[in-house]
Amino acid sequence: MLEICEVPTPEPKRDELLVRVRAAGVNRADTLQRRGHYPAPPGYPQDIPGLEFSGVVEAVGADVRRHRAGQRVFGLTGGGAQAEYLTIQETLALAVPETLTDVESGAIPEAYITAHDALFAQGSLQPGETVLIHAVGSGVGAAALEIAHALGCKVLGTSRHAAKLAKAIELGLDVPIDVTSQLFDDVVMRATHSRGVDVIIDFIGADYFERNINALATKGRLVSVSTLSGPDARLSIATLMRKRLHVVGTVLRNRPLEEKVAATRAFADAVLPLLTNRAIAVPIDRIFPLHDAPAAHAYIESNKNFGKIVLTI
Repeated sequence: MLEICEVPTPEPKRDELLVRVRAAGVNRADTLQRRGHYPAPPGYPQDIPGLEFSGVVEAVGADVRRHRAGQRVFGLTGGGAQAEYLTIQETLALAVPETLTDVESGAIPEAYITAHDALFAQGSLQPGETVLIHAVGSGVGAAALEIAHALGCKVLGTSRHAAKLAKAIELGLDVPIDVTSQLFDDVVMRATHSRGVDVIIDFIGADYFERNINALATKGRLVSVSTLSGPDARLSIATLMRKRLHVVGTVLRNRPLEEKVAATRAFADAVLPLLTNRAIAVPIDRIFPLHDAPAAHAYIESNKNFGKIVLTI
């Protein structure tokens, strides 16, 4: 059950910022946490969801050096963003560019840092390669599409909704695949002249695993970001060996602080300039006020959104 209630304002530690939150993205992980399936890491609120935020620094800890009160900041957090105030380590906070609104910056961190990390740190994507992105209408899927397209990659994407594929084409999708009527590995092979794709970003898990392996090119990389259809799948080791494939799983939320900082800095260097100058723009599907958080959670669970859902606070 999700409800709005009063809790004490958190106090920043020596290396933390106290942020007055203005906007916070809503992600599927928040709905899982609400149902008790995805608890926050130690040190973060267990009863307040929210993995990304944008807001204004209200106060700073004694050891903070790079940020100041009154500054607009945004970033990742392990939980607690869907609230009026949160505390965050200074090293995870980024200054909000003047060209970005609170809603936009509140919708960016989880999707774009996750997508950039999956494509490059995990998937070793190179300019000009071919990438398949499943659930391309999701927040992370759309972000991965935009980033890969900006790098000059050929992008194939799957969805169960024709309307989402149409919107993805507007963001640069080269080959739309409607999985209600097409086998994605067959489409991949036709679109790549039987070569396969270099990288697959997968959120589906078990139901797609074997066909993902089929769809990869020699030396291809499969990056598993989520397991919406389940975590258990069969793997042909012979195919893995013959094609010299790399299969990697990734979870951003539970990583050590230094790894989250590294992913945040890599995003800031490579992707934030594209967002700042509007070369790419975060697709916002719907905005809800904080008191309508239950409706926002219900909406993302309906799987109707294309891009991000944001709470304003």
